[in-house]
Amino acid sequence: MFRRSRAREVALQLLFQLDQNRKPMPDLAVKAFATERIPRDPKSAAFCLELFAGVKAHRDAIDAVLTATAENWRLTRMLPSDRNVLRLCAYELLHAPSPEPVPVLINEAVELARRFGTADSPAFVNGILDRVAKMRTPPEARNAELGTRKEDTPPVEPQQPATNTPST
Repeated sequence: MFRRSRAREVALQLLFQLDQNRKPMPDLAVKAFATERIPRDPKSAAFCLELFAGVKAHRDAIDAVLTATAENWRLTRMLPSDRNVLRLCAYELLHAPSPEPVPVLINEAVELARRFGTADSPAFVNGILDRVAKMRTPPEARNAELGTRKEDTPPVEPQQPATNTPST
């Protein structure tokens, strides 16, 4: 397993723990959990802890985005594993200081959903994160992903106001 993938997996486990228990874990316990599961790799453990802290710090904003994009689904009705996979990836898509490319992030989330969720989880997570990613991606980049260029799109002509005087 790649180092960043493992860091995301451990961050997901921490988020699941936080989600399921009313009493928050002490910071020392969180750090110990991450370093025990990612031994001999301080960069990956630090990345895991950054993800966990980032999701915690932006959780309200992330939940608002997920609620808006998950049609007919309340966060409380989602499987806890799916909900936290979505939070983790939404944080990276919308708030991480230096996010990876969108397809990489969504693929990582789908793999986590496949591993920790149900048979329906990968498609569910993929659909919601695709909508979240579109909220993040500027239109020029979205056109580039679709294979169209700005030059290929016809310009919109401004409409002239109608006048009641006949032209001669």
